[in-house]
Amino acid sequence: MAHFKVIQALRAHAEAEKAKALTSFELLTVKAVGIGDHSTEDYFKNAFEALDQLAKADEQIEILDKYFPQDNSSKLING
Repeated sequence: MAHFKVIQALRAHAEAEKAKALTSFELLTVKAVGIGDHSTEDYFKNAFEALDQLAKADEQIEILDKYFPQDNSSKLING
C-alpha cells in the first residue's frame, strides 16, 4: 500500500510532526537553557502543545499502519 503517493505523503507528514514534537520535548528537558526567560506558564504551554502534537502524530501513524500497511500492496484498505 505504501506505493500510493498520497499514503506516502501522509506517513511522511506524520513522521515529521512526531520528530518535531520529540525535538520540542528535548529542548524543554535536556536543553532547557534554550528557554531562557520564558515563564512557567509558557514552559507548560509548550510542553502540552508538544504532547498534543506527538499524540496526534502517533495516532495518525497507527491508523496508516492499520489501514494502509507498508507491506500490503494487494489491498486498497485493510478493514
